[in-house]
Amino acid sequence: MNDDQLLRYSRHILLPEIGVEGQESFQKGDVLIIGAGGLGSPAALFLASSGVGSITICDEDTVDLTNLQRQIIHTTDSIGSLKVESAQRSMEAINPHVQIKTINRRAEGQLLKNLVSESSIILDCSDNFKTRHAVNKACFEFKKPLVSGAAIKFDGQLAVFDAKNPDSPCYQCLFPEENEFEETRCAVMGVFAPLVGIIGTAQAAEALKLMGNIGRPAVGKLMLFDALAMEWRSIKLNKDPKCAVCSGSL
Repeated sequence: MNDDQLLRYSRHILLPEIGVEGQESFQKGDVLIIGAGGLGSPAALFLASSGVGSITICDEDTVDLTNLQRQIIHTTDSIGSLKVESAQRSMEAINPHVQIKTINRRAEGQLLKNLVSESSIILDCSDNFKTRHAVNKACFEFKKPLVSGAAIKFDGQLAVFDAKNPDSPCYQCLFPEENEFEETRCAVMGVFAPLVGIIGTAQAAEALKLMGNIGRPAVGKLMLFDALAMEWRSIKLNKDPKCAVCSGSL
């Protein structure tokens, strides 16, 4: 690292759990963020400010006025712009040393597989079960760790699924694809603005922990957050021995 980088990341380097070696591991990281909305906004900003070397952000939407209540990576001037381009501008304004790739398409099919295979860590910041299941399958196919987040109304959840860990469950173990779950969207149910910031920031923290091999990632548990009570709850997740994704074959 040069003098500018040593100064920029000095507060990380001062932490003995990170140090110069850990910061360099962040700079070698290649993270894929799926979704540039409420969860993806804080996740992308903190990963960029932390000096993650390469960040790919994938989203097909454009910015509208209703996004600005919670999607903090976008500004009023971004209304009408592609979300990935708006996100790139904000990330580069914070840290011009980070390489940012933008994909203005839905993360699905062969594109999704290519993106996952080329990344070291995947953050699922999407808002629908179809995408979450597709991302989960791709992560376990290519043995890539997945940091999953969700938020609606005043309730959030966070989980880490690590395909390299034989004891790790996957998203399919938690929400079997064959079961029917009610799809809830912010546009219908509403969402507390700081909630997505809390969950998205936690996703960034888990990604950095995985990159730097520090602490204990939230593997094998579901973290539930109640913003009204300001309480976290942890539920142990067990691997489903009959899971078609992580215990069987794709």
